[in-house]
Amino acid sequence: MKEVVAFGKDWSGTSDPYCIVKVDNEIVARTATIWRNLNPFWGEEYTLHLPMGFHTLSFYVVDEDTIGHDDVIGKILLTKETLAANLRGIDNWINLTRVDPDEEVQGEIHLDLEIVGDGHRKALRCHILEARDLAPRDISGTSDPFARVIFQNRNAETSIIKKTRFPHWDEVLEFEIEEGTISEGTGITIQVWDWDMVGKNDFLGKVEFSQDTLQKTQIAKGWFRLMPFGNLEDDAGGKLGALRVKIRLAEERILPSMYYQPLIDLLVESVIPPTEVEDMTPLTILEEVTTVDSRQEVAMTLVKIFLGQGLVVPFLDYLNMVEVGRTTDPNTLFRSNSLASKAMEQFMKIVGMPYLHEVLKPIVNRIFEEKKYIELDPCKIEVNRSRRISFKGSLSEADVRECSLEFLMAYLTDIIDSIVGSVEQCPPVMRVAFKQLHKRVEEQFPESENEDVKYLAISGFFFLRFFAPAILTPKLFNLRDHHADTRTSRTLLLLAKAVQSIGNLGLQLGHGKEQWMTPLHPYILQSATCVKDFLDKLIDIDNDNVSEVQHRAAFHPSVTIKEGYLHKRKAEGVNLVTRFTFKKRYFWLSSETLSYAKSPDWQVRSSIPIQRICAVERVDENAFQQQHMMQVITQDNDGQLHTMYIQCKSYRCCREDNRPELQRSKISSSNRRAAVISLLGTDLAHRLAGIALVSRKTLLAAI
Repeated sequence: MKEVVAFGKDWSGTSDPYCIVKVDNEIVARTATIWRNLNPFWGEEYTLHLPMGFHTLSFYVVDEDTIGHDDVIGKILLTKETLAANLRGIDNWINLTRVDPDEEVQGEIHLDLEIVGDGHRKALRCHILEARDLAPRDISGTSDPFARVIFQNRNAETSIIKKTRFPHWDEVLEFEIEEGTISEGTGITIQVWDWDMVGKNDFLGKVEFSQDTLQKTQIAKGWFRLMPFGNLEDDAGGKLGALRVKIRLAEERILPSMYYQPLIDLLVESVIPPTEVEDMTPLTILEEVTTVDSRQEVAMTLVKIFLGQGLVVPFLDYLNMVEVGRTTDPNTLFRSNSLASKAMEQFMKIVGMPYLHEVLKPIVNRIFEEKKYIELDPCKIEVNRSRRISFKGSLSEADVRECSLEFLMAYLTDIIDSIVGSVEQCPPVMRVAFKQLHKRVEEQFPESENEDVKYLAISGFFFLRFFAPAILTPKLFNLRDHHADTRTSRTLLLLAKAVQSIGNLGLQLGHGKEQWMTPLHPYILQSATCVKDFLDKLIDIDNDNVSEVQHRAAFHPSVTIKEGYLHKRKAEGVNLVTRFTFKKRYFWLSSETLSYAKSPDWQVRSSIPIQRICAVERVDENAFQQQHMMQVITQDNDGQLHTMYIQCKSYRCCREDNRPELQRSKISSSNRRAAVISLLGTDLAHRLAGIALVSRKTLLAAI
C-alpha cells in the first residue's frame, strides 16, 4: 500500500488515516496511523497466504478519532477474478467508493431447494437449514437473524433466532407453482435479515437463483455465500480520494514432498561433490534463466531448501566461488544482483534475524522513544524547531550542528560497540559461511594491494545489506511495529549512512557530495580498524564444530519467534465455557515454550513446554459464537490431559482441512512446534525452513 490523496477531513481540516486490509470479511492487516495528513504515505508491504476459495480483497481507509468511533472514509474492493486477470499485478491509483452498510455482508447459508409434485401440481420446497459467520449488527456483537424467501411476488419468513451469528432454523417453506406461471425474469431470492425491535431491520445478505434453475428438479443444495444487495456505488468522481496499491496474486499448488525430491537431488548435485567453476550445473542454469526481478524469490527458496538439507554452507560456498571466480575487478565484487548476492542476503535474514534483534533492538527502541532532533545538513537545519523540541535557550545553526553531532555520535558509538561485541551471539552457521567467503576472495585476489577486499566482501553483506537496512527501516525487519515519524526517520537515515561508511572501511570518505558528514569521518576511520578485528574474530571458527543440526537451525532456541495478545480460557471441570469468560493475555512463542502473562511487562509468566503439547485443533465456531477458535491439548507430568481455548487472530490458522499431523495421537514434537506457531498467524516459512522432520502439511498450516 502506498498512499492516499484528498479525502475527508476532521474539524481541524486534516485527517489521521490508517488502512485496513480485508480478505472477504476478515481483517488481516492494519497500517500505522499517519497523523494530521491528507496525503499519507504508508509504504507497507504484506504477504498474505489466502485460502483457495477466497472471493474479494478490500482496503478500507479510516480516519482515527481519539474520542468516539473511527470514521470510514471509503474503500476499494477487488475480486479474485480481477486479481487473477492481471498476471503482472496491479499498480495503480484507485478511487475510493462510499461504504454502504447493505454492501458489508458476510457468511454463508445452508439451503436445500427443489421442485416437488406431479404433473398436475408442483411446488417450490425451500428447506432453510442454518447459516454461519453472519455479520454482527447489534451492539452485543451478535444479530437476531431470520430468513426471507421471495418467489413470484410472494414471500415467506422463518422464525427469528435471537442473539447469534450461527442460527439454526431447519424450517421448510413451500410455494405452490401454478401451471404456466414461470416466465422470463422469474427467480428465487433468499434474504437474511437482522430483526430489530426498534427501527428498521438490518440486511445481512442474500442468495439468488435464476429462472434457468427452476427447470431442474433439484435446484440447489449446500452452502451458499451471502451476497450484498448490489447497489454498487460509483467512485464519487474521486471526491473521497484515491488509494495507490501494488498487488500481485500468485497461486501456488503444493504437492507432496516426494514429488520434489528429484529436483532437490538435482540441486544438491551442484554442491556435493564440489565441481569446477567452469562446469555447467543446475544452479548456474537457474541463474541464467531467472530475471533480476524474480532472483530474490528464487534465492529465498533455494536457501530454505539447502537449510532443510543441512547443506546451506556448501550451497553458499559454491555460489560465492562461481561469483568470485568470474570477477576480475575487485571493486565490482558482489555489486550486481546476482544469485550469490541475493542468496547471501536472504540467508542472513533467515538465520540472523534473532541475532539482529539482540544487537539492534534496544538501541533502536531508545531512538524511537527519545525522538531527538538531529540534523547535520545546513540546508535542512530548522533552528526554531530544534530550540522548541530538543534544546534550551536560543541556539545558532552551529550550536544545533554541534548538539546534533553529539547525539549522533552517542547513538553511533552504541551501535558499533554492540555489533563488534557480538561475535559469540552471531549464529555459528553464519560465521562459517563468512569464513568460506573470506577464503574464496583471498584465493582470487592474493595481491597485497587487495588486502582489504576480503574484509570488504564480508562487511558488504554484514553491514551494507544487513545492519544498515535494518537501521534505516526497522519495521521491515520487525524491530518496530510501525514506521518512524519524520524526525526519527532522519536520525535513522544519518545513522545508516554512517554505518555504511564504516562497512566500507572508510574508503569512500571525501568522494561524495555530503561534505556535511565530515565531522563523523574521524570516528568512521577509527571504527574501520575495529571492524577488521571484529571480522577476523567472526571467521575464527572451526568448521567441524558446527554440526549439521546447527546448519539446519533457523533460530536460537531461546529467542522469541512471535509475540502478541490473544484471548484464552482454560477448560476446568465440566462447566460450560462461554465466550465471556475469555481473558486477554500476552503470548510469547519460542522453539521451546509457549508462555503467556497478563501484559508484556508482567513478572509472572505461565509456560507450556512444546514437548508437552499433544495437539492443536480447530473448534467449531458454534461452540463459542466466535471465529477462529482453537484448542491446545497439553499433558502434565502425571499424564493428565488439559485443554486451553485460544481465539486466533486470523483465518489462516484455522483452515478446515484434514491434517493428520494435528490429530492428538499422531502429532510429533516437530509438528507440535509448527502447529503452535500456526496459532499466532504469521509468515513463518523462513523460520521453520531449517527445522528437521517438519512435515510439509504442517509447515503449510504454519504458513
